[in-house]
Amino acid sequence: MKSYIFSSVVLSVCVMSSAMANWQYPNKYARDSWAGDDGMRFVVSARGGAAIGRADIKNEIGGLTGRYMREIATGEIVTAAWYDSVGQPAGYEDAGYGRLGDLPAANNYRDISVAIGVSAGFTVPEMPQWRIEFGFDHIAESDYNENPLFEGVLPLSSGYSVDAQSGGVQSSLASDIYSVMAFYDFFDGLNKPLRQMIPYVGFGAGYADTKTVLQLTDSYGDLSDVYELQNFGVVDDFGVIQFNKAESHTSNLAPVVALGLSYGISDKMFIDAGLRAMYVSNVKWELTNADNSQKRDWFSAEKLIYVNAMLGLRVEF
Repeated sequence: MKSYIFSSVVLSVCVMSSAMANWQYPNKYARDSWAGDDGMRFVVSARGGAAIGRADIKNEIGGLTGRYMREIATGEIVTAAWYDSVGQPAGYEDAGYGRLGDLPAANNYRDISVAIGVSAGFTVPEMPQWRIEFGFDHIAESDYNENPLFEGVLPLSSGYSVDAQSGGVQSSLASDIYSVMAFYDFFDGLNKPLRQMIPYVGFGAGYADTKTVLQLTDSYGDLSDVYELQNFGVVDDFGVIQFNKAESHTSNLAPVVALGLSYGISDKMFIDAGLRAMYVSNVKWELTNADNSQKRDWFSAEKLIYVNAMLGLRVEF
């Protein structure tokens, strides 16, 4: 009997000692034990910085035509609007029509704007080096102002050609990007080391909503002569179309990649410095009439790339 009691006491002490060991080391992962730490943390972050944007500008106006006149004595070719404005002088002949949609953009888009972002997510259980985050990034308004907008050699229907310039624009674009990202932090163990640089990489996909604003002007007199464009503005006393200010939105899927460094200032707070690159395939600027019931493509930004340089704070709890 005494032997049985002694054995029971020893067994009980062993079990209690084992249980206490798990509680004494909460950062050691114990598989299939609710008392162990599997490395999962909830993550929230905020960041701000600058976005560098670049894209190729493409003429989208299609088969729109402008009419030109040629001075017989000098061979100089002018727009029909100029010819009409000076009272149809003698010594000119019809030089024919040119497709304004064939003119290339004078310059591509290059600009810098403000960028801000927030994210929320979690580190993956048993694999705390991986983070999954749902993010929102706002690329603030940047400008694309050009005069002329389009410029180049334009073949005419008569066989002549002209060094043509068409339109001037004051325009802008701004993007909101909603993304799902996977990040990998380069460290060993369950907990990120403190006061040490931790490199990371990330990749994911997003949805980009880009707002564009267009104010077109007929700087070279070749647009006011086109009858179909009069729906998109008001013709003033000099016969020049004053185009409506137009706003439009373009939606795209947007791949996102990231790399950076984080620095732990406590076991829950990390300073984060990084780069994010976002690719938006196509963004359009459109003309609209007064009640927004008619639209016409005018130009687009193709292969738009934002590179965001951002500094932020990440909290893991």
